[in-house]
Amino acid sequence: MAASEAPAAEVTVEVQPLPKDSEDVTLDAILKHLGQFGRFQLIIFVLICLPMMFHAMFSVTYVFTAATVTHRCHISECDSADSSYYENHTEFSIPHNGKDLDACNRYTNNHLSQSNQSLLEDICVAENYEEKKAIACPDNKFVFRDDEVTISNDFGIFCDEEWKLSMVGTINNLGQFFGIPIGGFVADRYGRSFSIALGGIMGAVIGTIRSFSPSYAWFLVFEFLDNMTSSTLYSTCFVIGIELVGPRRRVLACSVITVFYAVGEVALAMFAKAFPDWRILLRITYMPSLILVAYFWILPESVRWLLSQGKEDRAKGILRRAAKVNKRKLSESMLDKLVLANRDKLEQSAESRFPIREAFKNFKWRIANCSLCWIVHVLVYYGLSLNVVLLDGDKYNNFAYIALVEIPGFFLPLFIMDRFGRRFSLCGLMLASGLCCIGTIFTGPEQPVLELVLFLVGKLTITASFQVLYFFASEIYPTNLRNSLLSFCSMMGRFGSMLAPQTPLLAKYYANAPAMLFAGAAIVSGLLTLFFPETTNVVLPTTVQEADAIGVKKKPSKGKDLDLVAPASPPQ
Repeated sequence: MAASEAPAAEVTVEVQPLPKDSEDVTLDAILKHLGQFGRFQLIIFVLICLPMMFHAMFSVTYVFTAATVTHRCHISECDSADSSYYENHTEFSIPHNGKDLDACNRYTNNHLSQSNQSLLEDICVAENYEEKKAIACPDNKFVFRDDEVTISNDFGIFCDEEWKLSMVGTINNLGQFFGIPIGGFVADRYGRSFSIALGGIMGAVIGTIRSFSPSYAWFLVFEFLDNMTSSTLYSTCFVIGIELVGPRRRVLACSVITVFYAVGEVALAMFAKAFPDWRILLRITYMPSLILVAYFWILPESVRWLLSQGKEDRAKGILRRAAKVNKRKLSESMLDKLVLANRDKLEQSAESRFPIREAFKNFKWRIANCSLCWIVHVLVYYGLSLNVVLLDGDKYNNFAYIALVEIPGFFLPLFIMDRFGRRFSLCGLMLASGLCCIGTIFTGPEQPVLELVLFLVGKLTITASFQVLYFFASEIYPTNLRNSLLSFCSMMGRFGSMLAPQTPLLAKYYANAPAMLFAGAAIVSGLLTLFFPETTNVVLPTTVQEADAIGVKKKPSKGKDLDLVAPASPPQ
């Protein structure tokens, strides 16, 4: 089951001359013969779903570790050491913000300065408090509603300093901003499995160390380093899933992968509910991911990446193992033909091993459009989550509900991408999300049920659109740059995630401003996606030239298929 491969020595393999039908010797054809989603691929998918879950938890732990704890002023003349959040005197001694008590202010007691300790109980009466005169909590003394411990009450971050809690989210995304392109380079230079194992282990170690942070400053440092090292897990898992299966099973396979991201978010919510101390939560979340050290040995490398790097022996070894596990026959002559076809393709290509400059020259508009699309997706996706005000009640359950609504969004592309194509699916879903945001403007709080339905549908459609975008972006770039360019677009998306936490501030000036921003961005970017080339049923490009030809290259003949077992067999 552990389908790993030992690094083989690079030797020259003697093979037969390339046959006339060599142009049809493709990895996709071999994967189709081996089983587009057989037992071997299933085993690998189980392995990569685990780091996907860990990444989901790593990337959003700050939602709970840096959360504001519910508190109120300690009323010295009324409260005792055993006082709870709600007391009889809080009705007249503390201002109310809707259903909640004011967290940072209290009413002035006119008789407090004139009393002495023996008379304190007598002055805690309603007529002594001036409701028109509120003051800040003296000496930062508070009474907390719950037993929850976050960095807020651990490091004394309250009221005027609560901007520091929001800063954690910004630092989180800054770490991802710098980490995603670095991780993409590592994945393209040293391999997909190496990148997954290294990123997971480093994230686990740094996250565990973060749980011992002695101060707010140290917490920020480790928050940055944690997300910088582990941010590439999602895109690399996605890419290795794309490169592993046959063309007809890519959508299904990658839908299954991303479902585990939502599962990871739900797991985090349940862990946070069970362990409300932020230090314990981090240890419970991060320490199990140390198991990813085994991935250096048990997770096979991407065959496409190995071929793009000329590591032919290792690629052939993995294909032999896949044939054995899937109980299919694969002739050595077919592997030799694949190797020679790959050599010919690499030799004919004028590009270098990492043609970043040529890629940006050839794909500048494609990369720009992809980056804008990513920024909009991240802005709308996280913006809707941060502006959820209708889901009252337990915050842990609410977070789980928001994650669960993403699951149907992950599978929606399965039913539309092949039928309507990548471009129209992406465009339609973005337009649908934008229209839902517009709908919330006209419903308003007078129709809370309809507003909630529109909100959830908007979140579902932007999730489905994000799924299509990840898939689409994996198909429009060549193999030896796929992870780097996908990571670049994802890195640009961090600007959207940095902007999203600020959108609730717009509501202070105009209540519908966030919805208008999300709707406008989704609709404009959705229309621009129509300028992408269509990639439905197109073989994944290996070189820059092949990627540049997508959308204009003549479709291959359906009548030319290969015998993948024996040369004498009839065409399939």
